[in-house]
Amino acid sequence: MNIPVVYEDDWLLVVDKPAGLLTIPTAKRESRTLTSILNEDLEERGLVYRLHPCHRLDRETSGLIIYAKGKAAQKKVMDEFRARRVKKSYIAFVRGSLNHNQGEIRIPIEGAGAVTRFKVIGRNKYFTIVEVYPLTGRTNQIRIHFKHIGHPILGESRYSFRRDFKLKAKRLCLHARTLEFMHPISKRQVCLVRDLPEGLKKLLDNQG
Repeated sequence: MNIPVVYEDDWLLVVDKPAGLLTIPTAKRESRTLTSILNEDLEERGLVYRLHPCHRLDRETSGLIIYAKGKAAQKKVMDEFRARRVKKSYIAFVRGSLNHNQGEIRIPIEGAGAVTRFKVIGRNKYFTIVEVYPLTGRTNQIRIHFKHIGHPILGESRYSFRRDFKLKAKRLCLHARTLEFMHPISKRQVCLVRDLPEGLKKLLDNQG
């Protein structure tokens, strides 16, 4: 599988994860994951280090994800995430028309505080295009929050019934578009942007 590399140095690798691929195995122990694919490639190239994910994306979500070359680098990046010094943004297509052009969703998830900011960047007949900034990192936070406010993400099948959508999407319309962080080892600022995948671009073009 062709996994686009967006950034690489001696310690980190950032790739653009395709939708439909797990980051790591779940309890069902699927063997084919993004992590396994990347590490199999290293073995084929005769490289001895292992890649370790520093955060996760849902199976259905595409976009930027950071891997560390070794456990020591992984710990340093994960410390940055825990300190909330890594800035992330997503693009989401949410059902219907949001009443406000920007806002903040504060709804606890499994008893823990969760905050999601959003800004509307486009509208059409069936959905609203939003740039999303999760200020906390709860599992499935963005999907849960937009479901709670009555605007589930197009293609949603876990927190909403896909058959209820007037516009059918072949995948979850959620893409991790930007990452910004201070490199914990080189101390350089890293700012990365990955454009929408072709499937989401076509959906936009067809509804434009």
